[in-house]
Amino acid sequence: MTQSHPRISKAVIPAAGLGTRFLPATKATPKEMLPVVDKPAIQYVVEEAVSAGLEDVLMVTGRNKRPLEDHFDRNYELESALGKKGDAERLAKVQESSDLATMHYVRQGDPRGLGHAVLCAAPHVGHEPFAVLLGDDLIDPRDPLLQRMIDVQEQHGGSVIALMEVAPEQIHLYGCAAVEATGDGDVVKITGLVEKPEPADAPSNYAIIGRYVLDPHVFDILRKTEPGRGGEIQLTDALQQLAEDEKVGGPVHGVVFKGRRYDTGDRADYLRAIVRLACEREDLGPDFRTWLRSFVAEEMQER
Repeated sequence: MTQSHPRISKAVIPAAGLGTRFLPATKATPKEMLPVVDKPAIQYVVEEAVSAGLEDVLMVTGRNKRPLEDHFDRNYELESALGKKGDAERLAKVQESSDLATMHYVRQGDPRGLGHAVLCAAPHVGHEPFAVLLGDDLIDPRDPLLQRMIDVQEQHGGSVIALMEVAPEQIHLYGCAAVEATGDGDVVKITGLVEKPEPADAPSNYAIIGRYVLDPHVFDILRKTEPGRGGEIQLTDALQQLAEDEKVGGPVHGVVFKGRRYDTGDRADYLRAIVRLACEREDLGPDFRTWLRSFVAEEMQER
């Protein structure tokens, strides 16, 4: 008989990184606020959490991240100006972000890694399972990965990690999972994890991408986890302990994702994400695709 587990209601979004790969744009602007077409990247992530039924969102921030809070707050002056102009369409867009979810914020005082950022959420999360969404990975809403992960966690308990198959030569860019098959085609049991291994040392080509559903026992492990790769407290190291001993916090499963994912953590992939999403927009796509075809044709002729 399938065992029922507590319903997940809270999402944690770590957003304390410095965004050094996007300097100088991120000198005074949080990387999470960089626009992807006409919305900041972070709004896509919050929308994903809300679509999965998680309307209680904790954002783990740091210094110079105040614009994140402002974006999800009301802007009465702007709303009043748009209202007086009768610009209902733009007014709705402005109000959309402030009405999305119940937002909470906590600061990560020192940049001590993803594991430490997750640990900062412990007082808010308490003893409930919760989701973690990283802002660098945007998941297309037509491919509801997080909802699938929540379903798997409710069925099996423990923790669930999003996985994606990558080329072997790319695995050193990701955390990597050793896995065993289960009865579900898109679900695997995770037996081991390693952070950014060399291709020759990788146990598989299953890469960890930025979605997690975690058992609260992970907090107890993170409190005792010593800094690992890069001198940071790695969430991967804590999950490795959970995978090794199911008695601590249940099993660790992986959902293998084969849908549409947009990586905004790298400059080139960020640009590709904007192009892909712009092409799919009903209001922008037709004209933009026409221009893009013309631009590519001209470039090919010049070469």
